[in-house]
Amino acid sequence: MSIRSGKKYAGDVYLQDVVGVDREGNEVRIEDKIADDRDGIDDQVALKMQIRWLYDVIRRVLRGREKTVIELRYGLFNGDEMTQREIAAQLGISRSYVSRIEKKALKKIGKEMEAN
Repeated sequence: MSIRSGKKYAGDVYLQDVVGVDREGNEVRIEDKIADDRDGIDDQVALKMQIRWLYDVIRRVLRGREKTVIELRYGLFNGDEMTQREIAAQLGISRSYVSRIEKKALKKIGKEMEAN
């Protein structure tokens, strides 16, 4: 009788079963192969909240060229980052002036983030 009931579970596979060995000699288990390395939902929500807060800070603190330079430099609205040289050519100013504007804008953003 015990042979028959044991046969019923003979084909079962468990997440902790070893399926091989890696190059370093460590056992590789099924759970290692199917593990989800993506961030958890709470991490994704926290990141989205931080991004929304950063956009709000940029909208409140920066004006004119500062806002334009930061948006273009880091690709905040269209996803395409630009170099200081490309921004300078687009705005008709020198690259060093773009650098100074960027530095000043980042300092403002940093102060606002520290205050909150």
